[in-house]
Amino acid sequence: MPRYVPASSMESPRFTGPSTFARLPYVQTLEDVDLAVVGVPFDTGVTYRVGGRFGPNAVRAASVMLRPYNPNLEVAPFELLSCVDAGDVAIVPGYTQRSYTAIEHHVAPIVEAGVVPLLIGGDHACTLPHLRATRSRGPVAVIDFDSHTDAWDSYFDERYNHGTWMRRAIEEGLVDTAHSIEVGLRGSLYGAADWTSLTDELGLAYLTTEQVLAMTAEQVAGAIRARVGDRPAFISFDIDVVDPAFAPGTGTPEPGGLSSHEALAIVRRLTGIDFVGFDVVEVIPAYDPAGQTAFLAANLAYEMLSLVALRRRDRS
Repeated sequence: MPRYVPASSMESPRFTGPSTFARLPYVQTLEDVDLAVVGVPFDTGVTYRVGGRFGPNAVRAASVMLRPYNPNLEVAPFELLSCVDAGDVAIVPGYTQRSYTAIEHHVAPIVEAGVVPLLIGGDHACTLPHLRATRSRGPVAVIDFDSHTDAWDSYFDERYNHGTWMRRAIEEGLVDTAHSIEVGLRGSLYGAADWTSLTDELGLAYLTTEQVLAMTAEQVAGAIRARVGDRPAFISFDIDVVDPAFAPGTGTPEPGGLSSHEALAIVRRLTGIDFVGFDVVEVIPAYDPAGQTAFLAANLAYEMLSLVALRRRDRS
């Protein structure tokens, strides 16, 4: 039996105890740990709505509804993985580069210890230091669920923000572009090259929302798996890829996106991939009146850790 498991909601009410992800124990050691949930309360990199710094707490609060068995994947992840909530990164509000350093220094030892980090943001700018922390695994295949490319060169002449992280990560050699893909692009653009440059200039593959909605969840997942191949991979899930009717609590909403069901169905079909990390970003509780965005983010994170558990079970 894994050393660290959630508190049982059959024995104590969900509204009791410390606020941790899925009621996991708050542990900061990496000994006997397989997966660590880390909050990244950073929102200095946004260009529109602020408030993502409160995302980790909201997702943790929603995650108390998670139960120990995943019926869709037929796996009990907490019976296979020793999982902990490792608390939050001590970011420096208002200071991007200092926060990036803090995030990388917090997450890199987790990766280097062979523990899978599951990071809860925070705005999408924090994915750059998340990927910097995976350097020890070499360039990784990035599966970016997002309605935006986040591959612009700059905003307001600033090179480090939530709209530029992908380009910076590629420039720094952190992304295996030949095996990476952006999924769910939609919305108005500054120009046609916003999308075409992903392939022509940066070497990424992409699927628009219209393409995704014309396919089954298995077909989308199959295209992603084919792109990733046997490379170590990192999922970055920007909650704005989901239609704001289902996930209003985000910074740059784009109508016409995936439903909650479609997003979950695609993620849970990404089986067999060697995941070295995950993040779920851009949840802003102030725009989430019923908490539906936070509940979705918590369930997406649960599907991600279930994928790690399934791969371990099937390889044992």
